[in-house]
Amino acid sequence: MEYIDDYEVKIKNLYKHYDEHKVLDNLNINFRKDKITVILGPSGCGKTTLLNIISGLTKADSGEVILNDKGISYIFQEDRLIEQLTVYENIAFVLKSIMNKNEMNSVIDKYLNLVKLTEYKNKLPSKLSGGMKRRVAIARAFAYKSKLLLMDEPFKGLDEKLKKEIIEQFLKLYKQDKRTVIMVTHDLEEAKLLGDEIYSLDK
Repeated sequence: MEYIDDYEVKIKNLYKHYDEHKVLDNLNINFRKDKITVILGPSGCGKTTLLNIISGLTKADSGEVILNDKGISYIFQEDRLIEQLTVYENIAFVLKSIMNKNEMNSVIDKYLNLVKLTEYKNKLPSKLSGGMKRRVAIARAFAYKSKLLLMDEPFKGLDEKLKKEIIEQFLKLYKQDKRTVIMVTHDLEEAKLLGDEIYSLDK
């Protein structure tokens, strides 16, 4: 018999419709703790909807989502950086309610160093390349002390060389700071490279 203690998330009999379009139909998946699980499938198959239901951004029609811990970080397809804030301030924005200033400074410096962006900490997003913005989003997600990290096609739109570099930095972060990761993608090579377990959704 398997217990929830073996998992960070359990999905039971999940259904979601948009008008006449059925995107999730009696879905059942268990996501193991401290592993990277990849959800693979074409656009429109319900991958992002599943992440949004797990995070609480979207409500399922029926079914159950069981979480071991409520702390969740989410890396969206878009970087979602606040344009008026510096790199440092964008990360501090999600930390200031849970850390004192000294701890926050230490955590931000740690993760910016790991993604090789320390010298850009006082830059605005408009001064960063697309790859740099993606690295800030990844650093911000790891800086927030969640047990669960959701990633919605986090490497989409990057050229192959840049994608490889950022994936290497992501794996370095993950190995130093293990947590449960659920990532969605339509890229089979990404899934094979990153996934401890891979599930495929169809339309």
